[in-house]
Amino acid sequence: MVWTLLGIMVILLLMGFPMMIPLIAGPLIIILFYMDNLDPTIMVQQMVEGISSYVLIAVPLFIFAADIMTSGRTSRKLLDFVGSFVGHLRGGYAITTAAACTLFGSISGSTQATVVAIGKPMRERLLKVGYKDSSAIALIINSSDVALLIPPSIGMIIYALVSDASVGDLFIAGIGPGVLIFIFFASYAYIHAKVYDIPLAPKVPWKERGDIFLKALLPLGFPVIIIGGIYTGQFTPTEAAGISVLYAFVLEVLIFRSIKLKEIPNIALSSGIVTSAVFVLVAGGQAFSWVISFARIPQMLTDAVLGNDPSALYILFIVALFFFIGCMFVDPIVVILILTPIFAPVATMAGVDPIHLGVVIVFQAALGSATPPFGVDIFTASAVFNKSYLDVIRGTPPYIVMLLIVSVLVIVFEDISLFLLRLF
Repeated sequence: MVWTLLGIMVILLLMGFPMMIPLIAGPLIIILFYMDNLDPTIMVQQMVEGISSYVLIAVPLFIFAADIMTSGRTSRKLLDFVGSFVGHLRGGYAITTAAACTLFGSISGSTQATVVAIGKPMRERLLKVGYKDSSAIALIINSSDVALLIPPSIGMIIYALVSDASVGDLFIAGIGPGVLIFIFFASYAYIHAKVYDIPLAPKVPWKERGDIFLKALLPLGFPVIIIGGIYTGQFTPTEAAGISVLYAFVLEVLIFRSIKLKEIPNIALSSGIVTSAVFVLVAGGQAFSWVISFARIPQMLTDAVLGNDPSALYILFIVALFFFIGCMFVDPIVVILILTPIFAPVATMAGVDPIHLGVVIVFQAALGSATPPFGVDIFTASAVFNKSYLDVIRGTPPYIVMLLIVSVLVIVFEDISLFLLRLF
């Protein structure tokens, strides 16, 4: 049954069908031909149940807020702010890119939105100061992966949906690893610029920095409102998503006036299309998870891979390996939906903190998203920058190595994820 299910999905993928088709068709065929004692309508019930969670309301709202900001001036003001303070340093433009991706990730929660919003303007700046195109694109797509860790993270929301973990706690736990990635990337940017003698950008006068800071003050309010509001208990993550839409609307339409009111319906339509794709994947993932659970496939897999009495650390490394490899080939949302129900119960029984497990899982999703052969951010960058697949991946190895190092640190030292939660 297992090989039949995998075979059906692989064949459909090779035939060019989008991931949602194999995700739904595979389990349905198994029910029809291997579980004839079950009513096939159970597939529909499970799919509806998969998208009925209150937690999922946050997803379209955060996507909508990100689309409004991507269409407006928020990303440009964040770039100007960061660049005015660090642009003149050795590797300053690369550090600006990494910092801006981290900041925009704390607003959008989407790696693809970050590639578009930060990648387009920063690529031009990086090329002007002497960076190779492959290095610039590699920096952009890997820095954008921080958006999956820094709140609000759609990956965290999906993990919370599957595991019943606290979305608010996951958001806070993602900050430490996200900042650590930025530190590694900024350090590499300094060394790379020194080795290749990248020219320094002119230093911005303090008076001009003050003006730029004032202009960026309102965009910088996004993470403060979202993280601060959730952390202090003023509102839930779902309410934070609604507030982020209102804040984005007021900022871009009423204050910056970068978007006209008549453009909002088209932006909403674009957000709706992306949301529908996410929700179909979530619905299919729920049906898939139910079928494999009913067939006791998770128990067979964990027994074969983990053995009888695995340690917590061993489980985390196995989880990281499975999720990293999975996200190299399939959309991270699908991998989280399918693999989390398999490994989460075993990890919890072994004493792994569910929040720490969530951070490890979403970290691997972020890492896999920019890793060949089929990381989703690679193809996003290829489309955005109109570059070939090989051009996009040429500069990625150093960043993959750094992310792997940070991944090991996060797995071994859980305080990197949990120190903020334990602090208070």
